[in-house]
Amino acid sequence: MKFNIALLAGDGIGPEVIEQAVKVSDAVAKKFGHEITWKPALTGAAAIDAFGEPYPDSTHEVCVNADAVLFGAIGHPKYDNDPSAPVRPEQGLLKMRKKLGLFANVRPTFTFPSLIDKSPLKRERIEGTDLVFLRELTGGIYFGEKGRRDGGETAFDNCVYTRSEVQRLAKKGFELAMTRSKKLCCVDKANVLETSRLWRETVQAMEKEYPEVKVSYEFVDAVAMRLVQWPNSYDVLITENLFGDILTDEASVISGSMGLMPSASVGTDNQLFEPIHGSYPQATGLNIANPLATVLSAAMMFEMAFNLPEEGAAIRSVVNKALAEGMVTEDLADGGKSFGTKEVGDWLASNL
Repeated sequence: MKFNIALLAGDGIGPEVIEQAVKVSDAVAKKFGHEITWKPALTGAAAIDAFGEPYPDSTHEVCVNADAVLFGAIGHPKYDNDPSAPVRPEQGLLKMRKKLGLFANVRPTFTFPSLIDKSPLKRERIEGTDLVFLRELTGGIYFGEKGRRDGGETAFDNCVYTRSEVQRLAKKGFELAMTRSKKLCCVDKANVLETSRLWRETVQAMEKEYPEVKVSYEFVDAVAMRLVQWPNSYDVLITENLFGDILTDEASVISGSMGLMPSASVGTDNQLFEPIHGSYPQATGLNIANPLATVLSAAMMFEMAFNLPEEGAAIRSVVNKALAEGMVTEDLADGGKSFGTKEVGDWLASNL
């Protein structure tokens, strides 16, 4: 099979970890007889420097004409430290999601047998954890009307959802639950927020279409607490944009490192795969960034975008082998021997 993949390295450590995911993807493609054509494009601070905007039309064209998008990370201190900056890298991320129609962020959280004791949570609390968040990506407070009034002394951010936005995200949640343990949790704040009440009544109305799925409804603060108490009590969780942003970052540390967790952002026509970590500018160019989340995002790409589960499983297998044999970057080495970003990528590719 032949694939055209848009390659958006982004900023900070993005190019370094993307380079390793490309190595691994090329190795697995060679192993299984596929051919990949990579289509690089700029986004984030790199795009602002080149084009004056974080998600230029030229990058969008590359993305919409690709079979999938593999994305690194965006963000740069010169914008992070300037709250008055008129154009910011993160605006490119929101624009990209909106223009590509990426309405569902799929974030798995799972543990690795060889790293179970590196988690900040006790072994007995996290063993067996294998859950997936579906976070709505193109609505809510991040996209609602925002501004200042009273001479700048009052700020507002409006949270708005339509029933159809909730339905399309919930549909993916129900469908995913049907392929797993048939458990779905709708996370909201329906005791306070009108948008959450819309979420809850919409999902409740859809239950009859999926009679085999057991649905629970929990407030976001309760879920935040239970994620650190009994994360393995959850399977598939659906939630709105802001809640999902916070909860998925909380869940990511269960595994022991944010540098291990992949994700996918999917829509009707386009799919994008990325690690959940940021651009980590302090580590740029030091060859210390953990590439495994990006490599595992490539595994999700093979599985979800190309329907090639065997290729995805091969990548996951070699990642587990690297962890078991200590072929890791310094964030996972616990003071022991560690390896550079490039060395880990080379090892993964060669062991495929």
